[in-house]
Amino acid sequence: MAGSREDTPESCSSAAESEDPPGSARLTEAVPPEESEGCGRPLEEAPKKLCGYLSKFGGKGPIRSWKSRWFFYDERKCHLYYSRTAQDANPLDSIDLSSAVFDCKADAEEGTFEIRTPNRVITLKAATKQVMLYWLQQLQMKRWEFHNSPPALPAAPDATLAGNGPTLHLELGQEEAELEEFCPVKTPTGLVGAAAALQPVPAMPLALQNISLKHLGTEIQNTMHNIRGNKQVSGTGHGSLTEDFPQSVEPQSGEQASGMDPGTPGKEPADSPKPAPKFSLTTCLTQKTKCQSNTFPFFSEGLRNRTAQEKVVALEQQVEVLTKELKSQKELVKILHKALEAAQQEKRASSAYLAAAEDKDRLELVRHKVRQIAELGRRVEALEQERESLVHTASLREQQVQELQQHVQLLMDKNQAKQQVICKLSEKVTQDFTRPPDQPLSTADRDFLSQQERMEHLKDDMEAYRTQNRFLNSEIHQVTKIWRKVAEKEKALLTKCAYLQARNCQVESKYLAGLRRLQEAAGLEAGECSELLRELIQEALQWEAREATADGGGVELGPVSEYDEYGFLAVPDYEVEDLKLLARIQVLEVRSHHLLALNAVERPLRERWAALGQLAPSAELKQLLRAGVPREHRPRVWRWLVHLRVQHLHTPSCYQELLRRGQACEHPAARQIELDLNRTFPNNKHFTCPTSSFPDKLRRVLLAFSWQNPAIGYCQGLNRLAAVALLVLEEEESAFWCLVAIVETILPADYYSKTLTASQVDQRVLQDLLSEKLPRLMAHLGQHRIDLSLVTFNWFLVVFADSLISDILLRVWDAFLYEGTKVVFRYALAIFKYNEEEILRLQDSLEIYQYLRFFTKTICNSRKLMHIAFSDMNPFPMKQLRQLRATHRERLEAELRELEQLKAEYLERRASRGRAVTEGCASEDDGDGDA
Repeated sequence: MAGSREDTPESCSSAAESEDPPGSARLTEAVPPEESEGCGRPLEEAPKKLCGYLSKFGGKGPIRSWKSRWFFYDERKCHLYYSRTAQDANPLDSIDLSSAVFDCKADAEEGTFEIRTPNRVITLKAATKQVMLYWLQQLQMKRWEFHNSPPALPAAPDATLAGNGPTLHLELGQEEAELEEFCPVKTPTGLVGAAAALQPVPAMPLALQNISLKHLGTEIQNTMHNIRGNKQVSGTGHGSLTEDFPQSVEPQSGEQASGMDPGTPGKEPADSPKPAPKFSLTTCLTQKTKCQSNTFPFFSEGLRNRTAQEKVVALEQQVEVLTKELKSQKELVKILHKALEAAQQEKRASSAYLAAAEDKDRLELVRHKVRQIAELGRRVEALEQERESLVHTASLREQQVQELQQHVQLLMDKNQAKQQVICKLSEKVTQDFTRPPDQPLSTADRDFLSQQERMEHLKDDMEAYRTQNRFLNSEIHQVTKIWRKVAEKEKALLTKCAYLQARNCQVESKYLAGLRRLQEAAGLEAGECSELLRELIQEALQWEAREATADGGGVELGPVSEYDEYGFLAVPDYEVEDLKLLARIQVLEVRSHHLLALNAVERPLRERWAALGQLAPSAELKQLLRAGVPREHRPRVWRWLVHLRVQHLHTPSCYQELLRRGQACEHPAARQIELDLNRTFPNNKHFTCPTSSFPDKLRRVLLAFSWQNPAIGYCQGLNRLAAVALLVLEEEESAFWCLVAIVETILPADYYSKTLTASQVDQRVLQDLLSEKLPRLMAHLGQHRIDLSLVTFNWFLVVFADSLISDILLRVWDAFLYEGTKVVFRYALAIFKYNEEEILRLQDSLEIYQYLRFFTKTICNSRKLMHIAFSDMNPFPMKQLRQLRATHRERLEAELRELEQLKAEYLERRASRGRAVTEGCASEDDGDGDA
């Protein structure tokens, strides 16, 4: 009846109505624990407000002791306030729980726990261990609810940023609303909540001991407030604060009493169980007994006068007999089925024999039966042999069973002996405990009792440590959640900061571009306007240096340093001021694109590379290489790509042997190599610094290659290929094999020969592809008689090493080392497509040539260029590239043969003309003799 009373809706509604007593504002928000448990609510629906009496350890010097305090929690500020009594108007002090951690020590007094804040440590003690665990659990929940509450919405961003840039979505992972509780604690009855305010203030040994001398002013105010309140109450005839609480509790208790009274007439609980029909169980037992008595008549007679246990045993025996009978009947049915099947088969054979028209057919049937009989005889023999083997196996198993039985018998004997020893020891222990108290204990008894007492203490310690461990695990879990949420917020703020920095770079680049246009419009006119423009340009070029010195402690995500990560100058030092301005605009655009793509593209790409594992040729690897390899993975990936190309040429000691050969005798190309070392990447600090080791490494790599490939020796351009390989791989031998892979396996055979035949062929192929993919651009260049090979020939010879900025250059090489020369054609077409509109606006051949000199350095968006190369240039089949190369190679070789023939004819005519002049003219010696 009590359970049904708690589940009724009326009880819950009454509890809800009694939840707001007419007492003080602070206490009316707390619900007594009895009401919450009476409604059958789970732990998650416990009262939101938290209050109750706790002992606080405080004071200084000799007056340091425990003091009783009334604690109540403020959800708006996540503070735990405390006062001397529940009726005080002003709290003594508060504890900030937003950054606090909680701890309970196993070796401390029962109910003692600590609240640790960044500023102090507060030691509290509850009345019981359950109250302590309830407070710890509720404080954890309140702290988590405060951190999990939605923050105030930030101010709306600038309209210009919202219009020009992508919308910034800061999506933080939403935590579940419900807390995962490690050790749920039931609400202590009467010790927390509003019910605790009805209890008297815990008495202290001294009256003054409970007064807070530190907050003496607040104590005086509270005392005056209580005196004034008591006068008003006594004057108006109303009860005190504590008299209001029973009014809210009495309906609940009265209602419970009425609901639990079973003798109330005319009222029956809604959830009370209805009485079952009287005939339900007895009828079933009677019917079963009657059915069983037909087969076993002795049960029907014997069950009447037996007890329930005897009836159950008899029924179990009956079930066992019926089960055995059913099993035998099933086996009989199986045998009858087999006999029926054999009879049917024999009937079919007889029918076939009688249905045969001739003796020949009958003879064949008889022979068939004889064969079946012989086959069955063989099967019988095999089965007999199998039976004999099974009999032998059974005999062996019987022997094993006998041995096991003997072993079991031995174990049983041992067990019986141990049982006897245990019985004797138990009797001795019983005698020891029943010994009179005046009889002295022996040494063994005293040791036993001390050990037993020690075990009890250890059990208590284990229980305390187990409780502490559960709580600390919960505390660590909650703190980890808060830390994770703070980390996500920090990550979101860094993303927003990167986005704002990217927008700042874009605005700055637009400002510099505007200054450049104003400079071009003003021309070379002298005056105040041109002088002002020059000052503005100089100031814009020096902005970053001033910002770096002015704000040294700010957060800087990606500063524009003087050199990039591979040592190339970020802002090239051009002599012309206009080109310096363009370089500054370019580096700002590169930084802007990098910051915008940092979270959307770069971070997911790094995660995919980190999860890739073992490298193997695949479609996924191809897409990853086209997107670009992160710097931390690039050396490993390039070594694997180079090994894939030169594994048929690679030998372990080949490079060292080539170096020893170069030390033994000087190669003819050594002088040209030495001249080109100082011209290799003049904008890279690794090749211009006097103390750098890269020039020496590059010299050894080029000399080793000249001995490796005597047909080429050395060609201008190889120094830049080897330099790029050294900057990424850093090891000489790896850079050497990378150069071998490019020259001997990726590019055509005579790409670096004396005639550069394959290089010239690729320039003609590029002209055809440009005419096909970009017809408007080629028509415009043809109108102004522009020869693109003057610009593009070096692209193919050094694979864009002098043309593109380092970030884009290395992305091109990532795909080039895997896919081959088709990547070079794709990017060459993409570069012209990227700048097509700018070139079409130029209407003078001199301007076009000047623009083509540096226009590749203005490409900043590597993602856009990659999309054009691998998407907009499709379809791009390798078969087409091979056909174009073969066609132009035949034409070029024919032109070269014709040129050689013309050269031979010219030399022959010149030689014959020289002989004729010699024969027709007298020598100077002859003239002198005649004279």
